[in-house]
Amino acid sequence: MDNISKVYGIDSNAYETLVKRAKNNGVTGTQNNDMFQSLLNSAIDNINTTNAYLSNAENENIKFALGETENTHDLAIALRKAQTALQYTVAVRDKFLDAYKEIMNMQI
Repeated sequence: MDNISKVYGIDSNAYETLVKRAKNNGVTGTQNNDMFQSLLNSAIDNINTTNAYLSNAENENIKFALGETENTHDLAIALRKAQTALQYTVAVRDKFLDAYKEIMNMQI
């Protein structure tokens, strides 16, 4: 899969980078909340972008089916963007779930 971090403006290693920075800088609770808020906002933006790509692909598919357009190139591009965005979103979700499971398995 191509590197699509430019599409979303989020680095695929953002979580690891934030954790390393937090460990190196002795982050306080307020800073942790800010980092979590930033990460959460990135995830929400990712979901919104994915939804927009899926909607655009559906609209292009409907236009093609109704005969409003004969341009298969735009349809193929819209479908590929939607597919790639969805794969990326699912991969990010899986990483978040893995991190959550790891945190829940930690003994205090």
